[in-house]
Amino acid sequence: MTNGGSIILTGSTVGSMGTPAMSIYSASKAAVRNLARSWAHDLRGTGIRVNVMSPGPTQTDKLMELLPSEALSEMKRTVPLERLGDPKETAGAVAFLASDDSSFMTGSEVFVDGGYAQV
Repeated sequence: MTNGGSIILTGSTVGSMGTPAMSIYSASKAAVRNLARSWAHDLRGTGIRVNVMSPGPTQTDKLMELLPSEALSEMKRTVPLERLGDPKETAGAVAFLASDDSSFMTGSEVFVDGGYAQV
């Protein structure tokens, strides 16, 4: 990777909050967050940036297939914006992190979660 490169790791809202029955997954996502912090130090002087994008509840085909409508409605109520994210919104955040518009960001985490893990 050359100067100005961007590494984007996928985190999750559960990496920053306690979540019942998801302890191992939560711990692994918290580790991803710290990996980005440490890797940002390790790559110091290379111009390579390392950041994390952490999505919240997102309306994917698989989620729609697996969860009954009552569970989806309850999930929406837990999000301050009262809806699920659109995959295009997550993609937009990733495009930002990959672009020169985020050239002064490294070791950061961007949440695309409608406020789910924030408030």
